[in-house]
Amino acid sequence: MNRKEIALNLEGVRAEIIHHYFKDTKIKTFLLSFCKRRRVLSTLEGFKKVRFVGNHYNPPQLWDFVHKNKRKYEEKIYADLGLNSKDTAMLYTGVDMDNIFVKREEFKNIKVCACATCGVKSNAQRVGVDKAKSVEVRKGVFESLGTVNIIILTNSALTKGALARSIITITEAKTIAFQDLDIRSSYNPEIQATGTGTDNIVVVSGFGQEITYVGGHAKIGEIMARAVTCVVKEAILKQNKK
Repeated sequence: MNRKEIALNLEGVRAEIIHHYFKDTKIKTFLLSFCKRRRVLSTLEGFKKVRFVGNHYNPPQLWDFVHKNKRKYEEKIYADLGLNSKDTAMLYTGVDMDNIFVKREEFKNIKVCACATCGVKSNAQRVGVDKAKSVEVRKGVFESLGTVNIIILTNSALTKGALARSIITITEAKTIAFQDLDIRSSYNPEIQATGTGTDNIVVVSGFGQEITYVGGHAKIGEIMARAVTCVVKEAILKQNKK
């Protein structure tokens, strides 16, 4: 198991990319570790208090196994990394973790760090316009390909309302990146995509100044959106070079 440190420059946060194996196939996990539990909002799991947040890459040769054996696969990941699922908010993707992009923004005492992996070639879509191509084949298990995973960290203490509102800000900023890069729907190239059908977000609160609003009129909303647009653009370009 190999570990590569990633500099986030946020107090109390350690970031690393871990290379490990499943059945002789290399898999990779971007893992954030906190000195004490932080409140997070995950679009996969809702509100949690966790010590770890992760973004996990499983390569194409494992997709069929993972779709059929999701729980068994996840248990192996957690065992490898010494994690407990109750203490972790994990995202999953077919995008290589070596193509993650990280950007930090700050204003006075407010710090925001965005981390993203982005795959857009296989299932970019214009939501509500393109017909759904993926179905939930079992509870919590979707047939999916590319995805955009975004993790946002801040040193500020976000209320539950601010955590929830940040999802709107992040989604708007992601869509700006798709517009600026003119990412087209995988199903109808004549129309512009707004995201992929499997995008997910985790927002991580800190312990500093309490913030109750993260919209575009708030400074934290401005710098959060700027960071997200940057990382989504750069992560798409980085992944598409392969």
